[in-house]
Amino acid sequence: MASEDFDPAPLDPQEAQQLAASVKILVAGGFGVGKTTMVSAISEIAPLRTEELITEVSSGVDDLSGVESKQTTTVALDFGRITIDSDLVLYLFGTPGQDRFWFLWDELARGALGAVVLADTRRLGSSFAAVDYFERRGLPFMVGVNCFDGAPRYAEQEVREALDLDPHTPVLLCDARHRDSAKNILLTLVWHLIELTRRKPITT
Repeated sequence: MASEDFDPAPLDPQEAQQLAASVKILVAGGFGVGKTTMVSAISEIAPLRTEELITEVSSGVDDLSGVESKQTTTVALDFGRITIDSDLVLYLFGTPGQDRFWFLWDELARGALGAVVLADTRRLGSSFAAVDYFERRGLPFMVGVNCFDGAPRYAEQEVREALDLDPHTPVLLCDARHRDSAKNILLTLVWHLIELTRRKPITT
């Protein structure tokens, strides 16, 4: 399903109220997949970014394969905010992509409602660690396939099989540079979270 095909119905007030108590969303994925770009594109406030220039210190430490032209890297987090409707505001926390900064993920994940895992079809393997992280912690997530210019294009099912995803995990093609596309990703995640809530058994 392409991002422009997603046309969600308005949130039910009761469901929105349930979600409103937890509005922290992570934007995760490998190095250079577009996390900072997505947060910047969607945030209604000036995003907080902790990017630094890639220097010789990164040589032999960070894997720049496929993203050799990248000049900056997130060293802590990206932060942004988007209002979905009057009852639901999402606070976005973009995670650092390099292995050496992953010690920050546990703290960033604390209190999160769900996550977007951005994937790059040129380097799908870089998404495995993020997928595994959220699966092991039971944190709901979806996969947004960031369609870079000139990158191989794959169908949603091909990406699902390549990443060995659960059949219920949403996969959506996107362009992280564009606000509408990024918003569709977040709306897809919200509806995924609502569906998971609906499936939960009622306890007495």
